[in-house]
Formats: sequence, C-alpha cells, structure tokens
Amino acid sequence: MAVSPALIREIVIISGKGGTGKTSVTASFAVLADRPVICDCDVDAADLHLVLEPTAREHHEFRSGHEAVIRQQDCTSCGVCAELCRFGAVKTTSTAKGGLLFSIDPVSCEGCRVCVRFCPAGAIDFPERHCGQWFVSDTRCGPMVHARLGVAAENSGKLVSTVRREAMHLAEEENYKMVIVDGPPGIGCPVIASVTGATQVLIVTEPTVSGEHDLERVLSLTRHFQIPAAICVNKWDINAEMTKQIEDKARLAGASIAGRIRYDPAVTRAQIQKKAVVEIDAPSADDIKKLWKNLNLQEE
Repeated sequence: MAVSPALIREIVIISGKGGTGKTSVTASFAVLADRPVICDCDVDAADLHLVLEPTAREHHEFRSGHEAVIRQQDCTSCGVCAELCRFGAVKTTSTAKGGLLFSIDPVSCEGCRVCVRFCPAGAIDFPERHCGQWFVSDTRCGPMVHARLGVAAENSGKLVSTVRREAMHLAEEENYKMVIVDGPPGIGCPVIASVTGATQVLIVTEPTVSGEHDLERVLSLTRHFQIPAAICVNKWDINAEMTKQIEDKARLAGASIAGRIRYDPAVTRAQIQKKAVVEIDAPSADDIKKLWKNLNLQEE
C-alpha cells in the first residue's frame, strides 16, 4: 500500500559553498536513518555515489531544451546562419573542393532557433537536447535516485526537480517514510529546486568569513520559501569565536542550531575507504550522531 506524501519527511542538506562537508554528512545520515530513500540533487558535481556505491537498476535519459543541427545534404552553404548567430555557434571548415562546410557547435548553441527560422533551404533541424542521465539504484543504506549531467549541459534545476520527484514517488510506492537529499551548494536555481516544499533544511557551514557570508545568503533563501532551517558548523574547533558568531547570527535569522562537528582527519580516511564517517571509528562520528538525533527531536 502506497504511503501518503504528507507522511514522508524530506530532509535536504545544503551549503552556501562547496566543500563544507555536506555530502559527508548526508552519507552518514543515510546510514543512521531507518529505511530512507537517498537522493543526490547535486547534479552538477555529484559525488555521493563515491561513498554509497550504488548499483543502478534503472537508467533514464534526461532531455531538456533544443539545439540546432544542420543537415549537410541539404545545406547550400549560403552562410545566413553564421551571419545571424549571435553566439558564435556556427562553425565553418574548408572542404577538399575549396567550399565551406557549416556546422553547429552544440556547446555554444543557446537554442534560440534563429538559424532554424531564417535558413533559406530549411536545412536546420531543432531536436530536443540530450543533457544527461538519471538513475534509480540500490545501496547498502536503501534505494538512491541520482543523476549525471552532461558536459557543458544546462537546465540542472530541471534535472534536480526530476530526481527529487522520482525519489518522492519511490518513497510513496515502496512505503518509505523518509527522503534524505544531498542538495547543491549556493543559492541558484538547482538549490531552489532542491529545497522548495521540503520538510526541513540543514545548512552545513564552516567557521570562516566566507562561510558566514554564504550562510546568510542561504538563510535568506530558506526564509523566503518559509522552510524550517537548522545549521551545523563543521570543523567548528578551528575557530571557536567565529563559530559562536555564526550561530548567533543564525538564531537571529530564525534558524535553529542542530549541532557542531569537530575537525577530524578521519573523515578523509572514511572517504578513501568508501565509507560514511559513522561507519568507522572516528571522533567526529559521535558529533554527527548527535546532530542526527537533534534533527529528529526538532521534528517531534
């Protein structure tokens, strides 16, 4: 029997910048949780799979937007497309007979359709663009939905929405009551697509000036979408004074303090072993376990 979406708790772990330890925390939460669906929404630089080692059971293409493609057999080499393209996407190469061969660089093409509209010979197609893949996989912690965005591909926000939607659908169909999401860093479109409508957001930051600034921007985002936010300062003990300053500002911004994680070289050892921090003997594992407990208590 499918579980109601209202009964599914969705925790999204994000950060104001990359490299704060967000994915390490997510992997540990996946181990600690009781039957979660895991979701990697950091599609521009996905790395949760490096720790959880998923085995794919479903592969799906992700298509979004369009790109121009010149049919060489119909092209008259008039050059109109090159004249009109404002993005420099039309490339020319010389043929053996001294003529010019026109083609479209898919990386430079913005999909504006101008060349398609004004080609005198009607020799330019406008197919849907293949931007990447998304997967449903099995891990030692539970099912995982993740994706791989193509090189220089766009519309990562739309891919994030696809991955997140499929994770929630999987939770409903297979009666899981928790979805743990590894979100992207920053405050852009992929982040908005990751957090909108979530049960709770955990923001992982560091005790640095840039960490404080980036946290303020992320908290502004969560306030705008009225999503309950908690923060965690990673490597807090490298600057205890800054940690306190960050936590004070977070409280003033309406966020709760979920916990702190100490600096711990064992985190790197866990990554090398393809394990979550809580799966090895590490001092920081206790911090993450307390963090997880605090988040669950806040929900109650």
